[in-house]
Amino acid sequence: MSIRFFLSLYAQYARMDLVWLLRDTRYCLIVMFSDLLTSLTAIAGVFLLAVRFENFSGMTSNEVLFMLSFLLVANGLREMFFMGSNVSHFSRRIGRGQLEHMFIQPLSFPSQLLTEGFLPFTGSSNLICGIILMRYSLSLLDIPTSTAFWLSLGIYLLLSNATILGVAYLFSTAAFYAPVACEEITSSVFDISTSLMSFPLSGMPIVIQASLLSILPTGLLGWFPCLALLGRPPLGLPGWYHLLFCAFLWLTATSLLRKGLRHYISIGINRYSQLGHRS
Repeated sequence: MSIRFFLSLYAQYARMDLVWLLRDTRYCLIVMFSDLLTSLTAIAGVFLLAVRFENFSGMTSNEVLFMLSFLLVANGLREMFFMGSNVSHFSRRIGRGQLEHMFIQPLSFPSQLLTEGFLPFTGSSNLICGIILMRYSLSLLDIPTSTAFWLSLGIYLLLSNATILGVAYLFSTAAFYAPVACEEITSSVFDISTSLMSFPLSGMPIVIQASLLSILPTGLLGWFPCLALLGRPPLGLPGWYHLLFCAFLWLTATSLLRKGLRHYISIGINRYSQLGHRS
């Protein structure tokens, strides 16, 4: 697939998103505002603790603010590119028997998953707010914002999204074998991740830090990237640890997805009627 072809698909989904916004603008604005309010509420408690207790968990209040703005931008990018059509909640597609929609499309699975979730209008509220908050937080920190810094920031934002999506797709494979029980397993993954990722872990015991950088990698969503950008990655780990972890995570998830697809093709999931409702 050429870049021009991908851009044409993004343009098509952008038009569809704009039509939805214009068709019921009031409802869409309520949804966008609610998403933004939920995200700001989730991070406000951590920031207030950082302001009240200086050097909260080994980070200053300005550093905590930078980490929270990083998370807002990362979540905003995920919502803009992967929230539509249950792309990020892949277990729903599996559990509801909707993979047949993808089978009949004249596109590969990766090209569909990379483009179908694009919501540039209705999914951009957190991204815009995060960018504004990040620009403000950087003005409070005495760090050089060179070209290398912005490049590293972009890479870590991509790795943060690759981590949470990789974990979501890894757990989604359970829906191939238990479609009813595991249809919403990705919702649980996102709930656990969002409840833990906004807390700075520098003051935690090393065992907990190591666990949240490997077994349950919520520390890789915001805490590790921000400390790496500030020049002091935790536990003495190199900055490329995040890239290495994502590579291992996606190799594992891809292997399990392929195995699950073979099971799906041979067994099927009889949860879809002619009218498109779950049976």
